[in-house]
Amino acid sequence: MNNTKVILSTLWIVVMFNMIFADILSFIMPGFFDVVNAMQASQSLLLVYAILLEIPIIMVILSRVLKRGVNRWANIVASIITIAFVIGGGSTYLHYIFFATIEVVLMLLIIWLAWKWDEN
Repeated sequence: MNNTKVILSTLWIVVMFNMIFADILSFIMPGFFDVVNAMQASQSLLLVYAILLEIPIIMVILSRVLKRGVNRWANIVASIITIAFVIGGGSTYLHYIFFATIEVVLMLLIIWLAWKWDEN
């Protein structure tokens, strides 16, 4: 297996862990669930969030199995969409900003590696 595939897949795993732990820490913020309950998110909105959250999950496996050309573009597009989601759906809590910064840096690294991926 191409080393680039393994690196990309591993970076997506690290992105996912950061996303998960940012959310877990948000759960313990005082008043978090009061805000969530007040939002009364619709089924459609929750489905959109689920789809956006699925992108890093599916990229773990796609990064390993797709052929180079498709793989490069899948990683670039998935990273751009996920960066927009992380920044657009973000919070001003310091822990979230910390995790989001790491996530964005990792996804910029994914974009760079995918873009520079040569034929070997």
